[in-house]
Amino acid sequence: MKHSILFSRRAALRVLPVGIPALWTPGVMAEQLEITPRLTEGPFYPDKLPLDTDNDLLVINDSIDPAVGQVTHLTGKVLRRSGEPVRNAFVEIWQVDANGVYLHSGSNGAKGRDTNFQGYGRFLTDVNGRYYFRTIKPTTYPGRTPHIHFAVSMNGHRVMTSQILIEGHPQNERDGVFRTIRDVERRKLVTAKFNPIADSKLNELQARFNIVMGETPQEDDQGVMRGGIGPSDRASRRRG
Repeated sequence: MKHSILFSRRAALRVLPVGIPALWTPGVMAEQLEITPRLTEGPFYPDKLPLDTDNDLLVINDSIDPAVGQVTHLTGKVLRRSGEPVRNAFVEIWQVDANGVYLHSGSNGAKGRDTNFQGYGRFLTDVNGRYYFRTIKPTTYPGRTPHIHFAVSMNGHRVMTSQILIEGHPQNERDGVFRTIRDVERRKLVTAKFNPIADSKLNELQARFNIVMGETPQEDDQGVMRGGIGPSDRASRRRG
């Protein structure tokens, strides 16, 4: 196992809160949690996965050159509506680099992509449902507010797809994808605060975002169950 994975798991324990809120404890809540709204996968899920697909998007393999952007530690839990943590959920994220370019051959400005930014990462949740990524603060690109795409798979099947937006960002309310969530209160369920980490010499940020899944797998807009662990799985599936 490469050293960055070991670092990332230790870092996840450092950045997650010491006290676990009651809503994360099975059996404590009488009411069920609200399911995280689904949002589109978009056209730029990587058309070719990088050789390095771990949860540290800032350093590719053994490169000594980090990606450009504000370092962000993205943490949270995958939960069921009951508040029960989901173990071994396969969480994927993908986003544009600091230049607004996706890890996709059809992305605008593909020739100017930051080749030191992984653009995609994956993580298996632990026994407490926790996940962790080291990435950059999301940036804008034409037509969209800053966001991070994410997907959750279980047993080789995509069960949900959505996006994480920056809480309070001025472009959110003008964003067409965000506005597909008609209920203003439910829009809050796909936003996260990107807060400065105290005493960080690198001006790092921390964002916490819990993902609440429904009880049954969901199909995508094309009726295809997507997601799964390992490149052989993705190679064998139809693309939507």
